[in-house]
Formats: sequence, structure tokens, C-alpha cells
Amino acid sequence: MKKFCGIFALLFVLGINGYDCKIVQFIFGDSLSDVGNNKNLPRSLATANLPFYGIDFGNGLPNGRFTNGRTVSDIIGDKIGLPRPVAFLDPSMNEDVILENGVNYASGGGGILNETGGYFIQRLSLWKQIELFQGTQDVVVAKIGKKEADKFFQDARYVVALGSNDFINNYLMPVYGDSWKYNDETFVEYLMETLESQLKVLHSLGARKLMVFGLGPMGCIPLQRALSLDGKCQNKASNLAKRFNKAATTLLLDLEAKLPNASYKFGEAYELVNDVITNPQKYGFDNSDSPCCSFYKIRPALTCIPASTLCKDRSKYVFWDEYHPTDKANELVANILIKRFDFMRADNGTSQAPSPAPDISPSSDTN
Repeated sequence: MKKFCGIFALLFVLGINGYDCKIVQFIFGDSLSDVGNNKNLPRSLATANLPFYGIDFGNGLPNGRFTNGRTVSDIIGDKIGLPRPVAFLDPSMNEDVILENGVNYASGGGGILNETGGYFIQRLSLWKQIELFQGTQDVVVAKIGKKEADKFFQDARYVVALGSNDFINNYLMPVYGDSWKYNDETFVEYLMETLESQLKVLHSLGARKLMVFGLGPMGCIPLQRALSLDGKCQNKASNLAKRFNKAATTLLLDLEAKLPNASYKFGEAYELVNDVITNPQKYGFDNSDSPCCSFYKIRPALTCIPASTLCKDRSKYVFWDEYHPTDKANELVANILIKRFDFMRADNGTSQAPSPAPDISPSSDTN
């Protein structure tokens, strides 16, 4: 029988040296990766605590994910043989959970910059998430000792998936100082300088195999279309995403070359997502410009609530709400990233996903 890391302290006393810890993930991100942290932030205005969020996941009740089913990180982890990390703020979190599953620090509304998403009141910026990760390390060191802890954290896989909020909920909104302090070029430079510092700190804490997710065509999310005069994609936001992706690609290549034993990759799927939005039928979708969950004909609806109406077939929509993709769209992106970045795999290609894609049934409330 497989021995779990949490019982090895006892076995050590009986004469077995060392710990046989799992390879786990540590995820840093925003609402695209949040699995319940904001659900446990009592004053946060960025939450997915109400129906119909989570309708196609587990028992169908809201679980903190900002979609109807799984996140991209959920799907990638499942398919490459890694356990799903538990939200840092989940009440079940303890040393054994960390060693068995890893930790997800992602927070809806969070960004690379501390000032991003300020009007959400409570959210965890990337700097804050890294601070929490440092606390996680202290707990694990106390549990299994520094030598084994160092190995555990260096063997782990890391995902950093933030950036869109730094534009949509910061730079592109005049209420934030960054919108008038910087121009497009200098703002992206500011983001890269900050991200570089953050990735170096993560490396100093043991992060060796790490993927940074790129940004998609932000100007084509339903919210941006609804705020435009003609209902079309807003090119400024999408062009900023391209600028971010180009700069981040260069940054990751540079860091991988400079940092000892670093395998740092940039996971970009911009062109794929843009093609899905432009030619949805090619990928099995019927709608790529409006949310499946909306408040009748009122746009933008901003969030999904019990009074919302749902589309007839959730598997045919690219977007779940005004901001976030559906489970089906997330699966498409995840599969592309897996093909491009097999280095994250922990199972030599032998694992099957622990849970299949949800069986998405037609909605009872339709529009």
C-alpha cells in the first residue's frame, strides 16, 4: 500500500530514513485559477459564491471557481498526474494537506501589482500570495525538516497565472493612478520589472519548474464588447495582451538562462483563443461574444447570480460570464498548453485524469 507523506514521521521513528513526498503544485493566480480563496475573504467584492457558479463541478454548488466547471489549472494538473491543490484559505488546510495536494493561492481580482483590483476591497496580490507561500514553507520545514522540505519544494511544479487584472482592473480604468502615470510601453515595463522580482523570489524559495500563463485577447471578453459602442472587440486591450506576452516571453527566457536549475516556460495560447473567438464553430462552439450566464438582456451583467438566466447548452459557449471562460473553453486551452509544455508532467505520461470533463446538461432556465 502506498505510504502517504503525512504518516512518515511515525515510520521515521521506526527506522525508515527520509520522506517519500509527492510531487505537487503551487499555483499563484487570479480568478481564472481561484478555487476558493476569495470565497473565504469576508469583505471581498470579487467572489463566485452564488449559483450558478460551479454548476457542472462536483455537487453543482458554488465552490469558489469563477466558471461552471474546472479551471485551466485543474485540467492541466489532472492530465499530467498532479493532485489538485487546495485553496490556501480552505478550512481543511494543514501540513498534511500541503504535502499531499499542494496549495493554490490564486485570488479573484489579484494582480502582479499590489494596487490592482483595489475596488474589490479584499484580494490577494501576487506579492501577498508569495508571502503566504513563505509561511507554507515554514510549516512544512517544521513538519519534515529543512533537508526534506527543500527537496519537496524543488521537486514541485509552479504555475503563475496573473496579468489580465493589471490591465482590465487597473491600467485601463481612469480611477487608478497607473492609468495616467504610465503609457502602454512603460506600464508593461513596470509589470515586467515587478514580475521579474517576484519570480526571482520564488526561485530563491525553491521554484525550479515553473510555467507563467500568457494573456488571451482581453479586448474580446464579453465585458469589453459590452462596453464598446459597436459590440466588437476592443483592440487596445488585446494589443496590450500581445505586448505583455512578448515581454514575458523574453523575461522567462532570460531568467531560465540566468537562474540555476530553472526550467521556466511561458504558456501562451493567444492565437488559439483568438481563433476560437473568431471562428467558434470550428471548435464546436456556437457563441463566442456573450456570456452563458447573464441577467436577461441587461449588459454587462458583471457576475452570475441566482436570478440570472443560463444558455441552452453550456458546452456551446466560450464564455461563462462577462469575464471568464466555460469549462469547455478551459479544456481546449489546457490541452494546447499540455502539448507544448510536457516538462510539467510528474507521471511519465501514465496518468489519467482523476475526474472526467463534466457532463454538461441543458439549462433549466434558458434564454
